[in-house]
Amino acid sequence: MPVIDSYKQGTPSWADLTTTDQSGAKAFYESVFGWSYEDNPVGDGVYYTMARIDGHDIAGISPMPDERPPQMPSTWNTYLTVDDVDATVEKVARAGGSVLAAPFDVMGSGRMAVIADSTGAAVSLWQANDHIGATVKDEPGSMTWNECFTDDIRAAATFYDEVLGVSHSSADTGGPEPYTTLEVDGQGVAGFFFKDPEAHGRMPNMWLVYFASSDINETAVRIRGADGKVLNGPFETPFGQVIVAQDPQGAVFQVIEST
Repeated sequence: MPVIDSYKQGTPSWADLTTTDQSGAKAFYESVFGWSYEDNPVGDGVYYTMARIDGHDIAGISPMPDERPPQMPSTWNTYLTVDDVDATVEKVARAGGSVLAAPFDVMGSGRMAVIADSTGAAVSLWQANDHIGATVKDEPGSMTWNECFTDDIRAAATFYDEVLGVSHSSADTGGPEPYTTLEVDGQGVAGFFFKDPEAHGRMPNMWLVYFASSDINETAVRIRGADGKVLNGPFETPFGQVIVAQDPQGAVFQVIEST
């Protein structure tokens, strides 16, 4: 499998799960995707878990912080690579977003910040040092795509253009809104999915994480067998068959068998 050694500015490079039950989540994703783990101490009795496939870093799992707001759900988080996180954060407010966590160092791994775009979708910014992010993508069980799920695609896409220096393009795929792609050097690296208020109710604007599958039906069986839920699908999209799933702790994620 191809090994990644760097990411360009604006590219999704990492995903991690913040969960109410770290041990339970590890068992679930091991059953579904075959992940192995390495626990790295980050505090007194607190560990950041690196999930791996064939020895390659593909995602992280961390416990919910003690200071979390009441009823904060388990969540998959998307990280976008930036060359200079401090300089990038300076552009956020001017583009209509907000800074949720100011830049801080993550030991020797890198430097990060958490922001909300102009439509309120939260995303992390990652300036790599020792840890570039996922060293494998697009293989079964690894991250393969990320989408900004938002009720205002134009505003969100414009925000990332201004803050990250990327571009976007749109194409009609038969949905209620054209499918918009975030592009880096002309290459599509992420998408924007329209949040229909009638269809999606009170779901917040957010970033979604997709994992690759070589057999979507088998993955659905594994999810249910590990006490997860298949919320929707499998259903056909222009890009392949997709399921929307939820782990036993409540975190939502997507799986795609690409065509």
